[in-house]
Order: sequence, then C-alpha cells, then structure tokens
Amino acid sequence: MGMLAEQVAMVTGASSGIGRATAIAFAREGARVVVAARRQAELDELVHEIEQRGGQAVALAGNVQDEAYARALVGLAETRFGGLDVAFNNAGTLGSMGPTPEVPLAGWQDSVATNLTSAFLAAKHQIPAMVKRGRGSIVFTSTFVGYTVGFPGMAAYAASKSGLIGLTQALAAEFGAHGIRVNALLPGGTDTPMGRAVANTPEAVAHVQGLHALKRMATPEEIARSVVYLASDAASFTTGTALLVDGGVSINRS
Repeated sequence: MGMLAEQVAMVTGASSGIGRATAIAFAREGARVVVAARRQAELDELVHEIEQRGGQAVALAGNVQDEAYARALVGLAETRFGGLDVAFNNAGTLGSMGPTPEVPLAGWQDSVATNLTSAFLAAKHQIPAMVKRGRGSIVFTSTFVGYTVGFPGMAAYAASKSGLIGLTQALAAEFGAHGIRVNALLPGGTDTPMGRAVANTPEAVAHVQGLHALKRMATPEEIARSVVYLASDAASFTTGTALLVDGGVSINRS
C-alpha cells in the first residue's frame, strides 16, 4: 500500500517539471490523479505514462486564472473518482523580469493572477470538496525567492509567490478544525524548464548551483518526494508551514 492509497489527488502545472514529477509520484503512491495545465498534448502523454505504470489519471486542460476551470477540475475529481483528498496547486510563472521601474503593470498583474490568484481560486473550490470528506491536504508551490533571499529583477515573481505563504497560514487556521491541512513548499533551484529559463548558460547554471550549500540543483523528483510527504499522513500534524526544500540556499554564505 502506498502513502496515498485510495486517495484522490489533483496537480496543477502538471505538464512539466515539478508538477509532472509529482503527479507520477502521487500515482505511484496509490492516488488517483487529476492533472491540469494549459497544454492538452503534454497532459495526455502524462496520463498515458501513469496508466502504463498501473495508475489511474484523468486530464483537463485550461487556464488556472479562470475560476470556471478551478470549479471544473474539482467537479472532474468528484465525478470520475468520487471526491478530492489532496491538491498540489503548483502552476506558476516567472512573469515579467527586469528592473522594477520597467516592469509593465500588465506583467505584474499577470504574475499575481497566475501565481497567487489562481491558488486562491483553486483552494476556494477544493476546500468544500475536502470538507465533505472530513479531511484533506493542500500544498502550494512558493519559493525561497522573496522569502529568505532577494534577487534583483524578480519583484513580481517574489511578491506573488510570497503571497502564497500568507494564504497558506490563513487557510490552515480557518479550516484546521475540518481536518484540512495547508502547507507551502519552497523549492530551491530545480532542473526544470522554468529553472532553465533563469539559468540559461553554463555560467549561470554554475552560479545557481554555487548558491546552494549542496552545490547542486534539485531534480524534480526530489522535490516531488517532499510534496508526497506534505500530502500524506506522514505529515499529519504539519499545517500552516513554509517548508524549505532548498538545498541550503537560504543559509549558505560560502
């Protein structure tokens, strides 16, 4: 029996990177998985891979900024698998980067909508489904950027992702009595398409690796294991936390 046996889990931003690795990890641990992202072809490929490994998954493509999509994902979990126990709200964007005075308002607003408002919309519809079950676990993907480390040119990303920590704490306090745990995961540098967009030269990769105490970046699968922990009963008394899984980037000065 896996750590998530008989449970129903949802993953947004599931088409690549940490989201994709986590969807596979959830299925491996026994969960039936609803996978969400903008790209249908990548989601279909993910569902096929999970099914080839003996798991169960269903995909629905859409825009996480759209409340109707958040509602539809929960509806799909309930109609296809009977309910919802775990949600990994992972979809995000680097958004507009560069000197803050040059960041357009539209870029700022898109970052907030994708990284923060989408998480609010997701939780808004996930929580009532979990209340019906009498328990649940929600995990948001935040970041160390803007929490323990400041980087120039990343104001929109830092602010929108940091907002998830406040949302985590509020929801954890509001729904703990219903058996619902809410936590934020703060990965360090990870070898994903988004990570490669920041570290896009060998020199940049070496620089990012050197920022970490472990002197390397994470694999998506390493981060996924921490999501499984937060989602599962192994973390049954953990709620309202900002869990750093950052290879020591927050404490490293060497």
